[in-house]
Amino acid sequence: MLPLIYTNVWAFTLFLAACLIWNAPETIGMLRQRSRVARKEATSQDHHSMTILIGLQMLGLALNFLLAATIPQAAITWQRTALLLVGVGLILLGVAFRWYAIRTLGAYFTRDVAVSAQQPIMQRGPYRYIRHPSYTGTFITMLGVGVATANLVSLLVLLVCVLAGHLYRVRIEEQALAQTIGQPYIDYMRRTKRFIPGVV
Repeated sequence: MLPLIYTNVWAFTLFLAACLIWNAPETIGMLRQRSRVARKEATSQDHHSMTILIGLQMLGLALNFLLAATIPQAAITWQRTALLLVGVGLILLGVAFRWYAIRTLGAYFTRDVAVSAQQPIMQRGPYRYIRHPSYTGTFITMLGVGVATANLVSLLVLLVCVLAGHLYRVRIEEQALAQTIGQPYIDYMRRTKRFIPGVV
């Protein structure tokens, strides 16, 4: 069975609207950050992690939509309309949480890994409990895409690709922060989880 977003106009329109709400500010934010002068005291230690992260996310999304069309026997047929609405809700919730985290971090948010020894360790808002709340927001959004697609195989492949990209990115980012900021960041790492409070 094909996903509802492939066969129903209103379902596709709703899903597309949620995806536009997700991607429009991301695109604008990326363009704005590229147009600004980087913090002079910060050094880039990205090691291509942004390219790898975006590449794996795009691969996961492409496979999600392809597999949902080519492996219909893996479709989730239970409560398809409810799944679509839950998926769209998760997309929007993830977007809201990601931008809450970005706003909290303020000028120290960068899309590449750029750190400085004078950079404060953010411990307000979601950063009090997790180290990478903007990535948590992305996970929630991607989960929403998979749920809205309503196919077990495509959902699993999407989440594996997204997780793989973020684990590499986080390893590079935390290594750079620990080496540059030192013991205060190492202590912060010991007190907090990466993505989910009290879990992981």
